[in-house]
Amino acid sequence: MRRQLAVVTAATMAATVLVAPQAVAGTRFASQEITWQLCNDDPGFERLQCGTFTAPMDWHNPDNGKTVTIAVSRTVPLNGKAKSTIFTNPGGPGGEGRSLPMVYLNRPKLSENAEIYGIDVRGTGASDNATCGGYQHRLATDWRDRGKANLDLLYGGMELQAKFCQTKSGELGRHLTTEQTVRDLDLLRQLLGRKKVSWLGYSAGTWMGAHYATFFPKTLDKIVLDSNIEFTESWQTAFNNLPAGSELRFRTDFLPWVAEYDTAFGLGKTAEEVRQSYETTRARLVEQPYVLPDGAVVTPVVLDAVIFSGLYSKGSFEGTAQLLALVAGTLPISLAAPRQYPDSIMGTQMSILCNDTPFRGDRKSLEREGNQSVRKYSLVGGYQITGPCAWWDRPNVQLKRPNSKGIESALMVQSVRDPATPLGGAQRAHAGFANSRMLTVLDEGDHGIYGFGGNNCVDDVVESYLVDGVVPAKDLSCPGVPLPVPGESKGNPLTEAHRLAAQLGW
Repeated sequence: MRRQLAVVTAATMAATVLVAPQAVAGTRFASQEITWQLCNDDPGFERLQCGTFTAPMDWHNPDNGKTVTIAVSRTVPLNGKAKSTIFTNPGGPGGEGRSLPMVYLNRPKLSENAEIYGIDVRGTGASDNATCGGYQHRLATDWRDRGKANLDLLYGGMELQAKFCQTKSGELGRHLTTEQTVRDLDLLRQLLGRKKVSWLGYSAGTWMGAHYATFFPKTLDKIVLDSNIEFTESWQTAFNNLPAGSELRFRTDFLPWVAEYDTAFGLGKTAEEVRQSYETTRARLVEQPYVLPDGAVVTPVVLDAVIFSGLYSKGSFEGTAQLLALVAGTLPISLAAPRQYPDSIMGTQMSILCNDTPFRGDRKSLEREGNQSVRKYSLVGGYQITGPCAWWDRPNVQLKRPNSKGIESALMVQSVRDPATPLGGAQRAHAGFANSRMLTVLDEGDHGIYGFGGNNCVDDVVESYLVDGVVPAKDLSCPGVPLPVPGESKGNPLTEAHRLAAQLGW
């Protein structure tokens, strides 16, 4: 989530790609010093420091005077000595990353042996921001309504999304790409004086990590890719996997769990009864949206979005079921409205999705594919997240396909019922990424496993790899963590980290 570039020949582009990383080494960018200070003075945050650095807006023309500011954080080991440096990313693409290191302060083996860095990548968080002017087509109209008038709204909204994002984000938007971002990351590595760093990325952070490894294989040590998007294909292909994954998680895990605790939610004693409660509630919202106690409005697509987001972590099941019960009228409870993504995340996400890789098709093909997907996947079959890219004025970006050439090892962690980055896509990425090992988490559907869900088996394998350098001899598996009992959910640690960061004002 945006302009016009001079036309260059393929030969010129290839030469620029090869020269850019070396060209910056002798410039003012590589001679910066990051001023580190406590992110917050509150007790409990003594080991978390924040800083910023400056990068060229365009790494292919680094001396044109246009720059971006990148905000970063780091943990400080208790003994002050770190054996390694780890860069992290929460996904998105475009997710704010500075708060992510807080999650690992409760992982002593990792945080006491490594400096862990969180990065608000260009376009989001406390870094220079992209924006779509507050416009978000995804929640504007019901994607299930396939009548001509609503399809005009639906796909007209996608076209408008592209125009809003590219116009409002201006020149910065055209330089929000994975290539530009990984060059920012390698500049950070240089500023820290590290010959090598390790990578820990979730979801779309697996895409970024795979491409970081492809552009800079000699500067990466250990690579952990958790909840893998199909990073060996286009964004369009990768996101087309999402509806099937979400439907599997919805029907296999969430609906039966809600039914098991019907006394807590009153939505039905069987999975099908719960699904019918959802469908009945959704149909009622088409005619009359629900207003939450704080004034937030729940429409059918907002309900879908909240449920989908709640599928990411079993710790979110209870809150998601409570909201559904509130809107359905089965429980007299009062809840705060679900938190909306900041607009900078939307702006950054759309820019990366539409700039990085070409989009195939047009409105007609989108309608055709959407009609098929809606019939198959009731929850988010009409999302078509990359749809606005059909109207995108795409810059001349030539992104390499990750192949792990020059990489000694990578550890891929994947649950079998991941709702956002399904197992099939992860397995295909694994097959195309040499020297990788797949740790499959059985009977599990959480999106984001290591450090988030209390899975000791996964945590041990990942930390043995990152800290001790133990590379699994072959693919392996771990059991999943059972679904929680209502009232005992611990929530999502990353969500809590974001909440704390917002509360502390950084």
